[in-house]
Amino acid sequence: MKTIKLPLTLLFVCFATVIFAQKAVIKGIIIDENNVPVSGANVTYKDTGTISDFNGFYLLEIPSEEDVVITFSHLTHEKIQITVNLSPAEDYQLNPVMSTSVEQISEVVITGRENRRIEGVLTISPRLAQKMVGANAGVENLLATLPGVNKTDELSTQYAVRGGNYDENLVYVNEIEVYRPFLIRSGQQEGLSFVNSDLTSNVDFSAGGFQAKYGDKLSSVLDITYRRPVDFGASVDLSLLGASGSVEGISKNGRLSGILGIRYRDNSLLVDAKQTETNYRPKFADAQTYFTYKFTNKFELSFLGNVSINEYNYRPLTRQTNFGTITDPIALLVFYEGREEDRYNTYFGALKSTWVVSDNYTAKFIGSLYQTTEQEYFDILAEYRLGEVNTEIGGENLGEVTFTRGIGGQLTHARNDLDALILNVEHKGNLAIEDNTIEYGIKYTREDIRDRVQEYEIIDSAGFSIRPPIFPPSDQPYQPYTSPIEPYTDVRALNDTQIDRISGYAQWSRKTSVGNSDLWMNAGVRAHNWTVSGKNITSTTQTVFSPRAQVSLKPDWEMDMLFRVSGGVYHQPPFYRELRDSSGTVRPGVKAQRSIHLVLGNDYSFKMWDRAFRLNSELYYKHLTDVNPYTLENVRIRYRANNNAIAYAYGLDLRLAGEFVPGTESWLSLGYLKTEENIDDRGYIFRPTDQRLKIGMLFQDYVKVIPSLKMYLNLTYNTGLPGGSPSYADPYKYQIRLPDYKRADLGVSYVIVDDTKLRDSGWLKPFKEFAIGAEIFNIFDVQNSITNTFVRDVYTKVQYSIPNYLTPRVFNVKMTAKF
Repeated sequence: MKTIKLPLTLLFVCFATVIFAQKAVIKGIIIDENNVPVSGANVTYKDTGTISDFNGFYLLEIPSEEDVVITFSHLTHEKIQITVNLSPAEDYQLNPVMSTSVEQISEVVITGRENRRIEGVLTISPRLAQKMVGANAGVENLLATLPGVNKTDELSTQYAVRGGNYDENLVYVNEIEVYRPFLIRSGQQEGLSFVNSDLTSNVDFSAGGFQAKYGDKLSSVLDITYRRPVDFGASVDLSLLGASGSVEGISKNGRLSGILGIRYRDNSLLVDAKQTETNYRPKFADAQTYFTYKFTNKFELSFLGNVSINEYNYRPLTRQTNFGTITDPIALLVFYEGREEDRYNTYFGALKSTWVVSDNYTAKFIGSLYQTTEQEYFDILAEYRLGEVNTEIGGENLGEVTFTRGIGGQLTHARNDLDALILNVEHKGNLAIEDNTIEYGIKYTREDIRDRVQEYEIIDSAGFSIRPPIFPPSDQPYQPYTSPIEPYTDVRALNDTQIDRISGYAQWSRKTSVGNSDLWMNAGVRAHNWTVSGKNITSTTQTVFSPRAQVSLKPDWEMDMLFRVSGGVYHQPPFYRELRDSSGTVRPGVKAQRSIHLVLGNDYSFKMWDRAFRLNSELYYKHLTDVNPYTLENVRIRYRANNNAIAYAYGLDLRLAGEFVPGTESWLSLGYLKTEENIDDRGYIFRPTDQRLKIGMLFQDYVKVIPSLKMYLNLTYNTGLPGGSPSYADPYKYQIRLPDYKRADLGVSYVIVDDTKLRDSGWLKPFKEFAIGAEIFNIFDVQNSITNTFVRDVYTKVQYSIPNYLTPRVFNVKMTAKF
């Protein structure tokens, strides 16, 4: 036995030595206060350390069974020191949150996120989009409170910026361009926006003068970033308008992360509150996912997917609209037969790879596929009465039609189908050389669209079919009309169109100094070549170039001031909708609309009431040539497809943002705009988006003695837009404006659980956040209108314009929970 004691002892000592010499591993993802990964952070222990990659991921081996002080540091974030004591071979996950520090330049303070303002890009908290009240809440609802952004239909997610139309705005999600359906003509048909605010970690918006790296549109850029999960989480939102939910997580080794969101929306609460009584059965639903797999610390692959199903079933029953004056009230009473069945199904998938080739060069490859199948079918017969209203106060028939001035009917018919497939393949690169940054990209796009348009409208007044406005006037019913009866409007077309595009950009950026002042410079150029071809279409190829530049200066002053000048040439090569004229015919020779931008901006940060505020102001001018005139009916755009106009737009945008109430973010916006166009050299007239004055306010508050009781207020005032005239009318003869748009939405919520009120026991323990609330849309019950219905009275030979009102006051309740 003694002969084996020494070997056993040695074996035991060696085994113990191995055990106690084992190391532990600490790993995780470093994020900031907005859940954005922090890349390039130093993670150190004594003389050893590592650097977080572009996803914020780090991994560090440390000694076990002893107190180890780990330091997390970054140039633009506050340093963090954490002491850990891990077991041998323990694999410990730690996801530190680094607070944004400040770069002190004289008396100038700039946070890392605020550097986006140097590029003329406004960064908005996505948490505001989730909490802010609105009939169609989300990121687009938040944009409506900004100056220069026009959104006058609460059921629509579409918006116009600085005189542009709905088709002139770029939308990116994680650097991937996304699209919306083609055939939508009404806000209540739209359903859901592509952007899911539950998945969003960052919202950047530029209203003009943006850099060459962004695409070929004339007006604005909305750049959305979906977040990368750092832990397991889930959320649920429920209200009378629908529901949404999300779930997210990350694998144990930190390589695979994913987030999934599902939404359902039902606009019945809002549509049923309108003056038109309907049977309304919508189904708006979508599912989105964003997955990322990291093969190495220098290479990752991500997938963005979306499936959206929008079914709009609408059967109008009756409508009564009172208008006129107090002394001469008139009513339109309509009885409907028929129904409308629309369907917009979209499918989108994109793969994006990111490869950090070196410390100075990063390459990205993106491929995406978008398909939409859309149908718009309706047959609706409207029989109307136009008459005088009983104004006898206290009478049994108060408000009812007592005398009929005119009767008539209207039959509308449509069988419209569209199938579109859009393929994108893109490469981007980012190269840093000392103080210079060079960015470039090249992209190929294939658009394949098959479209059938078949719609007509017949209008009857007291037994006489009203002819299209293109015919010479007649004296019906006093003189007989013997020519063949024609529909009032009639559009029939069958199109099979393909568009091939090659586009690219290159831009240079540099930060330098002028004396003690900081100077940022950017210059770049875009190029776009496209070919339109198809069945019975003469193939046409065109090419455009768009140079752009920006200069930002932060003077060495005691005041915190930033000055910015940006501009250049912006082209918008025609998309399919812009190629199709009002008769449904595709015109391949339509040119790219061209706009010269000049934007002068100033950011002023200051203290008021011992709290931080910022005043953003921008003065802009646009000169447009090769303009493609259009008419705007609700949210449907019909182009003339002939580039026969020139136009201009100028204005001033002001926004004051800060903590009006301590601990909250609010802002007040003021915008002035004038935009006019000259068609066929006939003189300048208002463009359909000539919104002269815009006032917006987003305000948050809470009860001081009950801080969990919070209030959200959303106010919008817009002067009336041109658009009160018939869509077929000559705009030089009809320059009618709609009434001013005024709306106030109020939300109140009570937070039962949040970061400051976590529950240690009971049924609320699993919740990270739990809140209930109530909302009032259109508090003051203002009758806003979006278009007019035109009815002819044969007896008086007068044509009346009857407003089509938007939603009245509506109440909603909601519940939000996060796990």
